[in-house]
Amino acid sequence: MAATAGDIYERELKYLLSGDRKAITKMVKTCNEGESRSYSIVLEDPFLVVRAAGSLGVDLVALRWDFSFPIEVKSSVEETMHFSRNPRLTEQAEKMKETCCKSNLLPIYAFRLKSVRGDPWRIFTIPTENELRGRNELLRKRIPKIEVTGNGNYVMRWGDGMKLCDLISYMSATI
Repeated sequence: MAATAGDIYERELKYLLSGDRKAITKMVKTCNEGESRSYSIVLEDPFLVVRAAGSLGVDLVALRWDFSFPIEVKSSVEETMHFSRNPRLTEQAEKMKETCCKSNLLPIYAFRLKSVRGDPWRIFTIPTENELRGRNELLRKRIPKIEVTGNGNYVMRWGDGMKLCDLISYMSATI
């Protein structure tokens, strides 16, 4: 059975955050020097990344001694993702937000733009009024929020997100 595009990108992100040398080498081929340097950080300080069962409402869970977060992976050829086009996406985001608030975790959305040079990953979080504890709060303040329209619909604009390499660099700087 062939892997779906979503599975391919989930695996890509899993291997990148896990510090897989082959995945990082492939990723940095079109990255600039700063992006490449940031990706190399996870070679020395990797996450344990687990692919989550669909019932959890997230794709990956990244764990490390200093940070842990659930990740929902999205990919597209379009730079803008409107959650209102698929009611399941909004429902999934609301469930993830509620669960993470209860658990004091930061919900992460990783948006992979297809066919782009450089770092193709952008990171977002779901907007919430809840303050988190410790380093999760530092990240919550730093990571761009998914846009909420006047009608209450979520919109992710790839260009508004934080580069994954910048998130990796930031997390290593807060140690």
